[in-house]
Amino acid sequence: MTKVEAFAPAKINLALHVTGRRSDGYHLLDSLVCFANVGDHLTLTDAPGMSLGASGPFGASVPPGPSNLVLRAAELMEAEAERLGVAVGGVSIQLEKHLPISSGLGGGSADAAAALRALSDLWGVAVPGVHRLAKELGADVPVCLDPGASWRMRGIGEELTRLERMPQLNLLLVNPRVPVSTAAVFGRMEQRDNAPMPEPPEAPSRRELVEWLAWQRNDLEAPACSLAPEIGEVLGELRAQEGAMLARMSGSGASCFAIFEDNEARDRAAGVLREDWPEWWVAEG
Repeated sequence: MTKVEAFAPAKINLALHVTGRRSDGYHLLDSLVCFANVGDHLTLTDAPGMSLGASGPFGASVPPGPSNLVLRAAELMEAEAERLGVAVGGVSIQLEKHLPISSGLGGGSADAAAALRALSDLWGVAVPGVHRLAKELGADVPVCLDPGASWRMRGIGEELTRLERMPQLNLLLVNPRVPVSTAAVFGRMEQRDNAPMPEPPEAPSRRELVEWLAWQRNDLEAPACSLAPEIGEVLGELRAQEGAMLARMSGSGASCFAIFEDNEARDRAAGVLREDWPEWWVAEG
């Protein structure tokens, strides 16, 4: 029996500008994306058929059946392998879910991208069309194929520019355990043709990057807060913590992040929030 493991890290939108809307309804974005060392774990093994099991703190919330992005990724990968004339067997996928569902951390997309990477290893198939398969699965999946980098995402997610020599950040991630619908957040937007980001700084220090980020936005933050006031509570608590340099919502929410001066300040803040708000999900990254 062959087994392959893969890590699906949280995707953080350090800034997210909504710059327009296409005629087909898709929104145009300009976003700076990085990945945390917090995320989900996938274990894939050879099996007679294809199956998905879920465990972990948020395993019960994983959608079953064909709507699940991980299963869809496996099915697309199987069809692509067959198209290339490579015989593959079934696969059993175990998803250990540590990221909250519908949280603005790209969990489903990261899981699907991790499944594509792992299946390529498991079946010994270097699929040239893996990026095409990722695009079929969703706008956020392609960027999650290479979570070892920072990226500027534009368009609907298909325009990716790798950002070199970006600093590591001391992140604290917090979610009030309130799921937020992405469609509902976009529906609350009053303006969709906002200014794009200026060019990110080249090889910035941590402080230089944070100073640049402070002039950027997440255009979904205000509409998300109107739907879920708990997001505003999280942001207020993060901004009040000693050593917090910047706090902002990620993606369409409800997860928020804060960048701290150092790991010690971040860890102290994590302890404070866990004690004061035990119902919140808190993770150091």
